[in-house]
Amino acid sequence: MTISQAKRNECAERLLANAGKVPQLKAFVGLDGFVDEILHVVDKRENAEKHTRLPRMAQWAKRIDDAAGRSTNIELVSQMTKLGGNGPIMANALASLGMKVAYLGVLGYPNLHPVFADFARRAEVHSIAEPGYTDAVEFEDGKVMLGKHQSLKQMNWENIRSRFGVEKLAARLDQAQLVGFVNWTMLPYMSGIWEAIQTELCPKLAGPRRQLFVDLADPEKRLPADVRHALDLVVRFGQWFDVTLGLNEKELHEVAKALDIDRPAPTPEALTELARQVHQRVSVQTLVVHPVSFALALSKNGTAITSGPVTSTPLITTGAGDHFNSGFCLGKLLGLDNLDALLAGVTTSGFYVRTAKSPGVTDLAGLLRDESVTY
Repeated sequence: MTISQAKRNECAERLLANAGKVPQLKAFVGLDGFVDEILHVVDKRENAEKHTRLPRMAQWAKRIDDAAGRSTNIELVSQMTKLGGNGPIMANALASLGMKVAYLGVLGYPNLHPVFADFARRAEVHSIAEPGYTDAVEFEDGKVMLGKHQSLKQMNWENIRSRFGVEKLAARLDQAQLVGFVNWTMLPYMSGIWEAIQTELCPKLAGPRRQLFVDLADPEKRLPADVRHALDLVVRFGQWFDVTLGLNEKELHEVAKALDIDRPAPTPEALTELARQVHQRVSVQTLVVHPVSFALALSKNGTAITSGPVTSTPLITTGAGDHFNSGFCLGKLLGLDNLDALLAGVTTSGFYVRTAKSPGVTDLAGLLRDESVTY
């Protein structure tokens, strides 16, 4: 799975050679929106200004478990407040890569929440409801996302029709080379929106086939029948789009569970086999799976797999998967094969977790060429 420096350099050259095409690419992404507060858990506080952090998720779990039947006080320290939601993070990353991006979501209504102001300067942004809110408690080995989702019920077809307009939505779909529908899990009416789009808008699409990227987001809390219905709708989009379904490691297992597929131990080989079984049941054009340390893509041309530039000391992890998605989609839009698109994806994510910033194409080429970084 290790990727040679020569292969990384080749990918960097391809990205740079195609960089001039990026500003002509158009994307339409939706439909969620969150305000994310990134938090650390205090282990010991030495004084008003200095504390040590709980680095491992299990340590927080143990502290809570030890207090069962009694009570305890846990201090959270805010690291930053930022735009959140799979859609805004992915769309913002696409805009940073240089694409023209239009976004529809729940980012504040009737006025945008201030956290989305910079995003609105990079992209054409429309909002029909208030955002959700997430407390993202981060550790070195993962994160716990504590969400408040009441406003997400307002993202429905009726509100799209009345507050945005079906004609405007049709125009954005028609103009885009890439359409991204993400965070199905947290948007309770997303399946209904997809059904309406397939019935009312997709049959009218003309011109070349577009790319469609779908990220369900962690579907553990949704009923298996609902997950299967959503997957059926995703496959149905293949009549009009080249569809990519993106899953992280946990999401792959949750989808397999909903499909009654046995889930093996999480080795790279076992995960690849599990992805093949899921792809046989969910016949999208491309299935992408991105665990933390590697990523793989399955399509009719076979399976591609690559390791990524993992760091043990990330500045941020919330949004890493969305950055991977943006980099992979960029690669596909530029005509790269699955392996190079995966390299673009893991490098976009790797740059983001190291810097807490979204990269440009030259940043991707720089990280790919950096011989001090291990893939």
